[in-house]
Amino acid sequence: MGQLRSIIAGLVASTLLSSLAPVERGHAAAARTMTKPPASPAKCQMPKFRIVVDVGHTPDAYGALSARNDTEFGFNFRLGKLITAKLRDQGFAATRLLVTDGKARPSLFKRVSAANDGRADLLLSIHHDSVPDKLLETWEFDGAMSYFSDRFSGHSLFVSERNSHFATSLLLARMIGRQLKEQGLHYASQYTLPVMGRYRRQLLDRDFGVYRYDGLVVLSRTNSAAVLLEAGSIINRDEEMAMNSPERQEMIAGAVAAAMGEFCERR
Repeated sequence: MGQLRSIIAGLVASTLLSSLAPVERGHAAAARTMTKPPASPAKCQMPKFRIVVDVGHTPDAYGALSARNDTEFGFNFRLGKLITAKLRDQGFAATRLLVTDGKARPSLFKRVSAANDGRADLLLSIHHDSVPDKLLETWEFDGAMSYFSDRFSGHSLFVSERNSHFATSLLLARMIGRQLKEQGLHYASQYTLPVMGRYRRQLLDRDFGVYRYDGLVVLSRTNSAAVLLEAGSIINRDEEMAMNSPERQEMIAGAVAAAMGEFCERR
């Protein structure tokens, strides 16, 4: 695991050099950028359609820890990099991988600013799921006390009604969800349950697992369509192993690419 983390750190460092250059302007500039008119075009031309694949979290604010103590950021980076490659191979030549650094909240505004400055047509934010702390159980892994929850599993998709392209965001999320379902994957249904507390969300599409989450900065303040994908639960011990496998990563990346191809054909 230590060698893998070193490899990821090196890849992240090289990605950050190109990803962060246009966004080091502070929060005032970010706020100005977020007030620009929406950038999404009426028609999707694959070579020109600007997709930003956002790697959720940062090396410093790494998100959740998996059941085996690996960071969510590492999972996000690996899958985001693969999705970016798949989209480019399919013909979406303007697709870029976005990696930010720093603490959690400032990094959110960096992502939004980068997407808006680049006049993105779509922001796709990649994450991996956990559960509220009250649902965690303890176990020992590799000689250390660790946390897990095998109660829930599955992916989920989130959109915000505050996004100026909400209808397009919802359409894209449904297409991704349908492609994932056709691969035999199921979505995480727990977000409708009272046990989720403040993480409880409205289910907009019960067939394909699309939820409404208005408060997320990367969804609500981006000038383009925006979808957040929780690719799977890394706090679930079995699903964590699946999410670490090249087969599952290829399956998810392929589903996203297929959904984007379908979307472009319809536009």
